[in-house]
Amino acid sequence: MKSKKIHHVAIICSDYEKSKNFYTNVLRFSIIKETFREQRNSYKLDLKVGDNDQIELFSFPNPPSRVNSPEACGLRHLAFEVENLTESVAYIESKGISVEPVRVDELTGKSFTFFKDPDDLPLEIYEQ
Repeated sequence: MKSKKIHHVAIICSDYEKSKNFYTNVLRFSIIKETFREQRNSYKLDLKVGDNDQIELFSFPNPPSRVNSPEACGLRHLAFEVENLTESVAYIESKGISVEPVRVDELTGKSFTFFKDPDDLPLEIYEQ
């Protein structure tokens, strides 16, 4: 197999409207398409993150809780590249969202930090 890129990242949320608001109004990802799948009583929201990146936001009735250990097996976090970390942190905090202290990646020398989405999914912003 020869992969060209990551096509999308899928996220299942517990409160569709709250997560839709977070990803579209707070993080400012644009909506590509919103679909209600009646047979599953579920929404699928396709979001444009960057020039070629997508997130699929799903809602399902009564999804199980996420394992919350930061070192649990599976997806650890999603990271988004930003031009200015200081401005991005100030913006996120202005929306009432807690942001961890900024750290420096010892391998690249780049600054980064973490915050969480409405379901406690860890999200990283990483300065380009």
